[in-house]
Amino acid sequence: MEPGNTTRVSKFLLLGFSEDTELKSLIFGLFLSMYLVTVLGNLLIILATISDSHLHTHMYFFLSNLSFVDMCFTSTTSPKMLVNIQTQRKTITYTSCITQMCFFFIFVELDNFLLAVMAYDRFLAICHPLYYMVIMNPWFCGLLVLVCWILSVLHALLQNLMMLQLSFCRNLEIPHFFCERNQVVQLACSDTFLNDMVMYFASVLLGVSPLAGILYSYCKIVSSICAISSAQGKYKTFSTCASHLSIVSLFYGTELGVYLSSAVTPNSHFTATASVMYTVVTPMLNPFIYSLRNKDVKRALKWVFGGQR
Repeated sequence: MEPGNTTRVSKFLLLGFSEDTELKSLIFGLFLSMYLVTVLGNLLIILATISDSHLHTHMYFFLSNLSFVDMCFTSTTSPKMLVNIQTQRKTITYTSCITQMCFFFIFVELDNFLLAVMAYDRFLAICHPLYYMVIMNPWFCGLLVLVCWILSVLHALLQNLMMLQLSFCRNLEIPHFFCERNQVVQLACSDTFLNDMVMYFASVLLGVSPLAGILYSYCKIVSSICAISSAQGKYKTFSTCASHLSIVSLFYGTELGVYLSSAVTPNSHFTATASVMYTVVTPMLNPFIYSLRNKDVKRALKWVFGGQR
């Protein structure tokens, strides 16, 4: 690139979903409703696990952490998107964009790690029940969550450090509703080879590894369930991990769908729309999955609203 084609970046333009002014009110109302439901639903899960002593267990400790992360995850992108739609301003400053990417990496990796930790919790509870309380003591549970946070923050700082090395061209339009890392890198005029290598290595190490742990845990869980003789025992055991399995399927299924859609079609607006599934829809559905399929959570929520056990 010629020097004249580069510029000192002060802001980007987030193109969002649609230029149709008639649709903007509908889009704003839809995403505002989903954001409020997400925050309220996950907040209720946290309140339920805190207020009900029956939910003071390792599984619900991890669930409350997941709910907190989901609230933060959707809050990383949704408020800025809603402001841009309402004010019809598409700009985001360079500093805000980098900050948004940093928090996005933190919370998406925390989702990955916490889902893997919850799978490990279910694996120990079902496959090694005699050692479960010994291994999953409060100190170890807290340590697992702390390690998840440390790894996520270090990964986010690494990605941001790589982004700060890039210089950008004058075309600063991001065809997305938030500062999505790949879309921002495509605007760079400098060489992005090292950034791409770091991204691919991190995706394999920090993305595939938790998924592999989840798959291994559930292979062992299924094997243990099949060894149970009674149908009632099988159902009761499987029901303890059904909600988590649903969330895992939803989270990784939507992420895989976004990846495949971006690989198949060059339409950036379609990719942005598909990204809504794992950035907005999945965090919104998680509280419903756990509350509708879990009698303990439903009882705790009734107490939160009605004050009766």
